[in-house]
Amino acid sequence: MAKSAHSDVLDGLGGVIKSNCNIMTICSTQPTTRDEAITTYKLADQAMVTGDFTAAADGGGRKLSVAAKSGIAIDTSGDAQHIAFCDGTRLLYVTTCTLQALVSGGTVDVPTFDICKVAQPT
Repeated sequence: MAKSAHSDVLDGLGGVIKSNCNIMTICSTQPTTRDEAITTYKLADQAMVTGDFTAAADGGGRKLSVAAKSGIAIDTSGDAQHIAFCDGTRLLYVTTCTLQALVSGGTVDVPTFDICKVAQPT
């Protein structure tokens, strides 16, 4: 018996992030809690809204993409290694980024990237 999933279901897998994320932080190391993401390891942060995320078709599946952000103020100097997405109470998602030295008082740009890609089940 073949398996399949409606596009709405595949979109929904990234929907928690898209619907709830209100802050993206650039971190010096991998946070494992929201507190670590927004305070302990945070080098810079950017407010996020639902429109900053796009769910789209991707070769038989779906993907969730994050819009580019430019000129994000750097609060603390350090080596950027991770990007975290949080809502008011939870650490929703963490990913790695290209290692980059950030200097307090400067700015950093984050290009568009895909958070997740989900294929149709087989």
